[in-house]
Amino acid sequence: MQRTRTAEAPRASAAEIVAAALPLGAVLLLLAVWLAWPGAAGAAVNTDPPAAPVKLVFIHHSTGEAWLADDHGGLGVTLRDNHYFVSDTNYGWGPDAIGDSTDIGHWWTWFRGPDAPTYMTALYAEGGQNCGYSRLADDPGGPNEIVMFKSCFPNSDLLGSAAAAPPPIADDPLKGQGAGGDDFTVANAKGIYKDLLPYFAAHQEKLFVAVVAPPIRAPRIPANGRALADWLVDDWLAGYAYDNVFVFDFYNVLTSRSGGGSSDVGLEGGNHHRVWNGAVQHKTDDGVNHLEYPSGGDDHPSAAGDRKATAELLPLLNNAYNIWKGNAGGDTLGPQTLAPRACSVRKGKTATLYYMITDDKSASATVTITVTTPGGTVKKTLALGLRPTGQESRARFTCKLARGSYRFTVDARDLAGNAAQTPLGSNTLTVR
Repeated sequence: MQRTRTAEAPRASAAEIVAAALPLGAVLLLLAVWLAWPGAAGAAVNTDPPAAPVKLVFIHHSTGEAWLADDHGGLGVTLRDNHYFVSDTNYGWGPDAIGDSTDIGHWWTWFRGPDAPTYMTALYAEGGQNCGYSRLADDPGGPNEIVMFKSCFPNSDLLGSAAAAPPPIADDPLKGQGAGGDDFTVANAKGIYKDLLPYFAAHQEKLFVAVVAPPIRAPRIPANGRALADWLVDDWLAGYAYDNVFVFDFYNVLTSRSGGGSSDVGLEGGNHHRVWNGAVQHKTDDGVNHLEYPSGGDDHPSAAGDRKATAELLPLLNNAYNIWKGNAGGDTLGPQTLAPRACSVRKGKTATLYYMITDDKSASATVTITVTTPGGTVKKTLALGLRPTGQESRARFTCKLARGSYRFTVDARDLAGNAAQTPLGSNTLTVR
């Protein structure tokens, strides 16, 4: 099983509880077992991309289409650059146009219903594109190895009590049904997801990536979308014995924006599901229970939100792939940042800040540039998201700062979540 933990108040660990009740010799023996148990002390994170192209198919609708698009979320091109050959399904796809059906209740139809063998055979063989995004030029051949599936934003607007127990699948009124209506409850949604696990367990030759449905701006019961997202990340796989299922909390990633930029990607604050300081972080205590990245007046996530999700998903996906394949180890050294050129700009004009990130193992890094006064007061933060390493790049902004001398500093985290080596690259910004 692949799990992460929700941020919470400090509490006694299992080792501390045992220590309070047992003699020293028994404590030492049990502590050795605890540290040796896989995942108990924190499994090593390996965010290296696959060495050779791996075929991935993504089940989605319009939100996924925008997320994949090069000019919106950039997920397709980023998957390409991490050696994934991506295909996808969309409206109207497949036998019985099953591609029309991607609500939570429909996952039972895809994976467990009477026609599931027909649908899954077609899905594993799919090699085409059903929306626009960049991908690898050459199909590596064979079936899809990774199945990523996501419901659209109405699926985070759930009713019922978040504490209610999920029903047995035979009694679950949500199976095969769309979102909305009185049966669209947290408990019934949990029942659907629980029933998928026997199929996943029977197909360990595949990696299944469950993407939590994104939030909406005005949910009827705001805490319910959060409750299902937390359950999927923290509890759904608790009794699952294998490593071929991974959950990405798309919901949580889109519930915070801070730091004065278009998003809080790469910043310490905010809600995140990412690799941070060499460990998987599921941080849920610094945001809201609704969409913080609306687009065009509706609940489709904006480009800024989708790009934050892309930056946080890829290291987690690479790590999930390596866990599934049994690839240990990984990157432990942070990137170096450079600011090779000073900048001089007239107030009200466009400032261009040149920077460079170098890293021997990460092809990209999450970059943040801060502009400070000589005394160290932060005047502007540019959260740039995922940017390529090994080349000079530039960031532009309309400079409204008061005339004077400033300093801009370049910070970065690589795909393994390692912080940049110090000293950080910095240079002068003069506003005339």
